[in-house]
Amino acid sequence: MTGGERIFVQAIRRYCADHGIAVDVRSGGWLIAMRRGPRRHFAFGYDIGLNSAIAHRLANDKSATAEALALADVPCIPHQLFLNPRLGQNVVGAAWREAMIGLLRDHPQGVVVKPNEGTSGRSVFKVTTEAELDHAVGEVFSMSTGLVISPYVAIENEVRVVLLDDRPLVVYSKQRGRDWRHNLDAGAKPVLLENGEVRTACVKLAIDAARAIGIAFASIDVVRADGGWRVLEINSGVMMETLGKLHPDLVQATYDAALDRVFGGSR
Repeated sequence: MTGGERIFVQAIRRYCADHGIAVDVRSGGWLIAMRRGPRRHFAFGYDIGLNSAIAHRLANDKSATAEALALADVPCIPHQLFLNPRLGQNVVGAAWREAMIGLLRDHPQGVVVKPNEGTSGRSVFKVTTEAELDHAVGEVFSMSTGLVISPYVAIENEVRVVLLDDRPLVVYSKQRGRDWRHNLDAGAKPVLLENGEVRTACVKLAIDAARAIGIAFASIDVVRADGGWRVLEINSGVMMETLGKLHPDLVQATYDAALDRVFGGSR
């Protein structure tokens, strides 16, 4: 095992060693080929390869996820899509900035600007003025073909639910540090949730969200704001690096369960 490997890669290596599966790690661990007999299966990034192509694409697109959840009447934080003007006026239209300013005016408490695709809270901006909006939009469009704007809400609690076929394997809250965000990469700490009303409510909402887009293995972030629970986002790639440092056996068992679905669970 190579030092410094991601916990995701280590977990796959361990599973494959225990189940007689050949494993070939390429591209610095971002592409993993697993082979048993004539069958080859790939993991890419943090995606273990259980989800359909359309479910994967929906989950990786924040705007599409919000639209799909709204269609299914699943409470969620809205994410309005704006395409990069460099794609051309025929694609983007002429009134994109006015529409952004309109959203800002509609939400005097502020809005959140972030890439339409991506994880870990990178390039996420809370803005309350037109100057801040222009800066945030410029930063995101410099690296992305699309961004989303959502109303800023004061999040009272954020919970992540890792589901496999509607079964909750991991449920934890994110205890925020000094940052206004609840991202683990921004210093939040994962705390496993005991059985109770909060856990039950979050799991039910996560299952509803997973069913709405037809996803099998995912981590789903739900937030409590204004007294109610809503879905923030769905992640097709299940990343548990921070949690794995605190609860390695739980994380290994979670990836094992997903890989059992891939390989049939036989040794």
